Amino acid sequence: MTTMTLQARDSNRDLLPTSLSASYAGVVAFLAVATEGSFARAADRLGVGRSAVSRSVQKLEGQLGARLFSRTTRSTSLTAEGEVFYDGCRPGVERILQAMEEMRDLREGPPRGQLRVAATHGFGRKVIAPLLSRFRTLYPEVAVELVLDERAPDLAGERLDVAFREGTLEDSQVVAKQLIPMQMVVCASPEYAARRGLPESLADIDAHCCITLRSANGRLQPWGFKVEGVSTSVTPQGAMTFNDAELALQAVLRGEGIAQLPSCLAADALKAGLLVTALDQYAPDDRGHYLCYLSRKQLPKRIRAFIDFMTTEVRALDLDALSQWRPVVAEVDTVAA
Repeated sequence: MTTMTLQARDSNRDLLPTSLSASYAGVVAFLAVATEGSFARAADRLGVGRSAVSRSVQKLEGQLGARLFSRTTRSTSLTAEGEVFYDGCRPGVERILQAMEEMRDLREGPPRGQLRVAATHGFGRKVIAPLLSRFRTLYPEVAVELVLDERAPDLAGERLDVAFREGTLEDSQVVAKQLIPMQMVVCASPEYAARRGLPESLADIDAHCCITLRSANGRLQPWGFKVEGVSTSVTPQGAMTFNDAELALQAVLRGEGIAQLPSCLAADALKAGLLVTALDQYAPDDRGHYLCYLSRKQLPKRIRAFIDFMTTEVRALDLDALSQWRPVVAEVDTVAA
């Protein structure tokens, strides 16, 4: 691209805001005169001087290259071109007024509108999806779309209102509220434990049939632990590997090996005696399930209602399989750093 072309493009870009500003003022003045049938009454309605309205309309006529009004000492009426332009502008103005009214309703009425939410497969299926029916009962005018994906969500790029994230948050500008700690449990079926035993130290892990998970980035997920206050990890060789934690859980329940899984997935099976845990004393305590959104300011009522509902409901669930290791849940919103 040549220098002259770049300069022309930049010049056009600089002219765009000025052109839009002039057109907007002219269109507003034009519509007021067309509606009121008088420049004087239009000026009163807009709260400006009659000469300002006249100048704005004249500039608009110059831009369009057409006369919009026929003016006499007794009346002001639209020309044929003015009628065409008025008919073209009126639907757009009505849509703007409708949008303003809808925004007012969103602020003043009950929560309503579309809500787009993201979560990982396991947490979304196990925790979020079962709560949506109750949320919709409370807020029937809010439509919810739940998107399940293992990737770290891009709230702005994917037009997400709320995202549930797990683990330790990477650098981000989102507001993150920790709902509950994310306990990771090494678990096995009683049948497997009776047949193969359970690891008693991290060094024992490699002697077992390990069921591992592959992250969205293609890497095997390491198993995280805390030994004498120091975070450490082990990446075992997987006898079976999945990219879905629910599939890994099913394999563990069938006695095919051991896996480290979020306690929210394993809690029901542990309580029912279908699973047993190992290495509990090394369970990491630096992870959480987070509810994330982009800003604290001017949140639509549907988003605020969803945040408040999920915060209360998720914290009320008994999802922690290792309560003796439970850290204190933060009660305030924080910007992830």
